Order: sequence, then structure tokens, then C-alpha cells
Amino acid sequence: MAGIPMQSIATTDDNVRINMPHQSLSESKNIILQVSSKLRGFAINLLAFLGIKQIYDLKKIHFYSDQILRCMCAHILTLGYEEYNNADVHVYGAFHNAVKNGMVEFITEMIKACPHLMISVDGRNSRHLIMSSIANRQEKVFSLFYGLGAERVGFVSALDSSGNTMLHLAAKLSPPSQLARISGAALQMQRELQWYKEVESIMNPTDKDDRNGNDQTARELFTSDHKDLVVKGEQWMKEAATSCTVVGALIITIMFTAAFTVPGGNVQETGYPIFKDKKSFTVFIVADAVSLFSSSTSVLMFLGILTSRYAEEDFLKSLPTKLIIGLSMLFFSIAGMMVTFCAALIIMLHGRLQVIIPIVLLASIPVTLFMWLQFPLLVEIFVSTYGPGIFDRKMKRWSKSSTD
Repeated sequence: MAGIPMQSIATTDDNVRINMPHQSLSESKNIILQVSSKLRGFAINLLAFLGIKQIYDLKKIHFYSDQILRCMCAHILTLGYEEYNNADVHVYGAFHNAVKNGMVEFITEMIKACPHLMISVDGRNSRHLIMSSIANRQEKVFSLFYGLGAERVGFVSALDSSGNTMLHLAAKLSPPSQLARISGAALQMQRELQWYKEVESIMNPTDKDDRNGNDQTARELFTSDHKDLVVKGEQWMKEAATSCTVVGALIITIMFTAAFTVPGGNVQETGYPIFKDKKSFTVFIVADAVSLFSSSTSVLMFLGILTSRYAEEDFLKSLPTKLIIGLSMLFFSIAGMMVTFCAALIIMLHGRLQVIIPIVLLASIPVTLFMWLQFPLLVEIFVSTYGPGIFDRKMKRWSKSSTD
């Protein structure tokens, strides 16, 4: 220490004092950056878990796709008539691929930029916009028909390269990719009938019996193409009805027996139930009756399905309606059976809540399982049969010529 000058010591201390704040500041920045990075990662993971990030990404993709589409349409407006057929442009090919894939927004923007695309035909089979939408089962594209004005006439009477009318195309079996979206062969058959009936409703009465290149009417073509699907739909319906009939018959047996073997027994002198004045006994009797009548109704509906003739038209309304009623009544019968059991338990174990409450909670499991397994199917059948439909008949006019 004696050999070191005091000035250098002071200088060294000053450097330490000067450098330490800079070191602590850089460390604080690093810590803040690390914390902010972790918080950002946590926020991204949370948004991804909640599905918000996926929605944001889809919105962003849609926004940029819309911008690209508008730029394409602006460029198409600058092209001459001959340039549309240029191999480097592929306007017609892109348009008809959009029809096959159900890209409604792309189609409408392209037609607004190039109106004659509306009457253009696919070079491979000479099908226009509406015919191609029917063949590929694109209901949103087909609904554009209802937004047209005087142009409808030309679409309805057109034929493709095989002599098929629009009704012939609706009579053909849907592409496998479209059928796979619908659960159950019976509902698939129902969707095929809905397409056929929808196209039939817009056809001229004189064109409904026209024959195609194979000398078939649309109805004959529908029957020949869908005979295998009818068999599969019949098998699907019978299997579902048979399983549910067994369950319903068991519930009928149990509930009928429970009505005459009431909890606590009967008074010997009068024959009346001992607990007839209790509220829980009233719940027991009412729930038993609801379960018995519901299960009886469901069994009758399922027997109606089993004995049906299984004609093509039955898959449109008759069979789905019976299945809706049968499944609904079966649910009420199971729920009523569980309420009956809980009411009887409350009567027999009066005041012992530590036993009653857990058993009541366990009794809700069968009802929950039935709802979880069968309710989505029930909703799908109901919406498909009595919902607003897959076609938008109230579509507003959208093409330039139809708004003039």
C-alpha cells in the first residue's frame, strides 16, 4: 500500500464507482428483456390455448387473401378478351376450380370484374357455374342462383357434354368427400334427397323427364346411383332402432314393476301406500309415470322404424322424424327412471343426507352420458330435417346484370 500513489487509488475507486452503475443498468435491462420475453411467450401460449391466436391468424390470412383477390380482379379488368385464354393467365381454370371448392367470395368478385365468366363453361364437361356447383355439392355456390335475375332462364335449360340437365347432376351420387361430412348413411341419403328436391323445384316442368346421353331420366338415374346408399341407410336405421328398442323395453318393465312395489309398502287394512302423503312419494309416482309413458312412446317409434318400407322418400322426413321422437322420448324415460330411483331413496333413507347426496350425484351419470353420446346426433338430425336448410333462397341480388 505504501508503494501505490494515492492518486492512482483514487482513480481506481472512481472507475469502480463509475462502472458499477453501468453494470447494474445493463443487468437490469437483461432481466427486463428476459421477463418480457417470458411474459410474451406465456401470452402467446395462452391465446393459442384459448383459440384466439388461431382466430387472429385466420382473420389475417383472410384479409391478405382478400387484398390479393382485389389486385387480381383489378388486373383482369385490364386484360383484353383474347388474353383471357392465355395459358399464363388461367382465368377460366381458376374460376371453375373455385366453383368446385366452394369459394363463393372468389367467384362473386371474379364475376363482378369479368361478367362473362358467369356464362362460361368448364372445357372438360361443358358445365356452367350452377351445374358445376350441383355436381360437386357446393350448396353455397348453388345458392348464388337465387341472387340472379333474368339470367336464371339460361342456366335452367342448359345441358352438359353428356346431355345431362341440372336435375341429372343432382340425381348422381355425391362425391365421397362431401358424403364423408355427414354422419350416418340415413342422413347421407336424406341430404341427397334434399339436393334432388331443391334442383327439381327450379326446373321447368317440361324438362324434368328429359333423358340424357345414356337414355335415363333424372329419377331413373337417382334410383340406380343410390340403391347401395338406400341399403346402407336401412341397415343403419335398423341397427339404431334395435338397440334403442331393447333399452326402452327394459325401462318399461322396470317402471311398470316399480309402480306397484312402492317404497315402504302398503297399509294392510286400506291397501294405500304408507308414504302416500309425502312430497317425495308424489315425485316418485310422477317420475315413474313419465318414464313409463316416454319409454313406451320411444319403443313404438322404433318399432315404426323397424317395420318401415324404406322407400327413397321415407329418408327425407318420415324416418328422421321417427328417430327424433324415439331418441327424445328415450332420453326422458332414462331421466325419469333416475328421478324415480332418487325419490325412492329419499323416502327410504329419510334424513341421511351423507348417503343420499352422493347416490343422487351418481344417478346423474347415466343421463349425462346419454346426453354426451346421443345429443349431438339428435341435434344434427333435427337441424337437417327441420332446420333452415343448406340453401339460401333469400339471397340478395349480387351480379351486376341482376342489379341493373
